[in-house]
Amino acid sequence: MTPTFVYDGDCAFCTTCAEFIERRIPTRARVIPWQFADLDTLGLSQEECEEAVQWVADGVHTSGPDAIALLLHDAGRAWQLAGGALQLGPVRLAAWPAYRWIADHRHLLPGGTAACSLPQAQRDLLFGKTD
Repeated sequence: MTPTFVYDGDCAFCTTCAEFIERRIPTRARVIPWQFADLDTLGLSQEECEEAVQWVADGVHTSGPDAIALLLHDAGRAWQLAGGALQLGPVRLAAWPAYRWIADHRHLLPGGTAACSLPQAQRDLLFGKTD
């Protein structure tokens, strides 16, 4: 299975970060918004994808900063060092609260919009999406 990094495509901040990954980080992973991913094939739920970014590869499934660490590790060279550092005990311990804070405040960060702070169901109503 091709490594896959899944993010929230309805969030401008997340999309800006994904575009940075695609331009600057030489990963083998497919970087895709969860809204366009086959979540069943990846073994992911919509709830998991709304909660945090996801990494799926070779039976490994991680989320949040752990997913980011594996994405960086996959990229090799200096990125691999950054990914390894993110997996170290004390750094990893601090990474989760930092990730949660960023996720909770992404609508205030560069590239973010007010819609970034809403759960998917509310975004769907706001933008007139229906199933």
